[in-house]
Amino acid sequence: MKKTIAVIFGGQSSEHVVSCMSVVNVASQIDAQEYDVLLIGITEEGRWVKADSIESIQDGSWRESQVKAVISPDATERCVILEENGHFEKRPVDAAFPVLHGLYGEDGTIQGLFELARIPYVGCGVLASAVSMDKLYTKIIVDTLGVPQAAYVPVYREELENMDQVTARVEEKFSYPVFVKPSNAGSSKGVGKAENRQELENALREAARHDRKILVEETIVGHEVECAVFGGGKTPVKASGVGEILAAAEFYDFDAKYYNAESKTVVNPPLPGNAAEKIRQAAVDIFKAVDGYGLSRVDFFVKEDGGIVFNEINTLPGFTAISMYPMLWEAAGMDKKTLVQALIGHAFQRYDR
Repeated sequence: MKKTIAVIFGGQSSEHVVSCMSVVNVASQIDAQEYDVLLIGITEEGRWVKADSIESIQDGSWRESQVKAVISPDATERCVILEENGHFEKRPVDAAFPVLHGLYGEDGTIQGLFELARIPYVGCGVLASAVSMDKLYTKIIVDTLGVPQAAYVPVYREELENMDQVTARVEEKFSYPVFVKPSNAGSSKGVGKAENRQELENALREAARHDRKILVEETIVGHEVECAVFGGGKTPVKASGVGEILAAAEFYDFDAKYYNAESKTVVNPPLPGNAAEKIRQAAVDIFKAVDGYGLSRVDFFVKEDGGIVFNEINTLPGFTAISMYPMLWEAAGMDKKTLVQALIGHAFQRYDR
């Protein structure tokens, strides 16, 4: 008898559109002979609905669905409750695959719902998701590992009422240019580069639109690279090779990632010294330090002298046609279908740890 996998996508974050791109690649790779797929979309307003097909996701018509679909938190039922025209149905599910990026999907919130419901799920748990989504707290953890990372100044939204004090604090520590990032955001949403005080003020205000906590970081000059990680629990953690980002824009912002055809990714590029191996080891160490499970993509800079600098960890990396996570594993000999099946299989081991 086939098992049912609830694949959840969309969401209320600024990465809603990326999730809709990712889920097409995930759902289409799930073995139909082994699993029934129940597609659950979350609109940007937060409405949960059943999507009829992958095609409805591709053309956007899933948002018009009149079938409500919510996960019951009742651990004795492990089900999705479907409602249409006042008629209710409980659909048992065996596991969940959240293909959600950013807030309310990658930050531990929906993972907490899965834990309440005792539904096995793909990916990191509540703790790893929450601390990895929050760049400030990720930095605090990575500081304990001795892995180099960019120096930073934390800023809180309420402090921007005294903008002169904030900018003075930043300028006391760094020379321009600096990068400004929301602590909780993904796909470079709200990220800005500031060459002077006016640009810094503008970047701080833009970042504050996305999160209360903001990081101002020193500029690191080097190769932008990424490493994929898989495992955890009873499964040994392993790292893929390294991929390099060749951004078409001045830095790898949202538009450069998803809408600029000039941006490119290179798998296993030549890097100075033994940087690639240092990255692979650091990626595994960071994944373990945040109590990672399932999958993550860990991002670094590589300096010209071969030194590495940690940038961030993404616990639900993109699965779009141009995303690095599946691309890196494909280069390592694991195609997308094998990867998706491995992630689902790993989800079923979650409560056996």
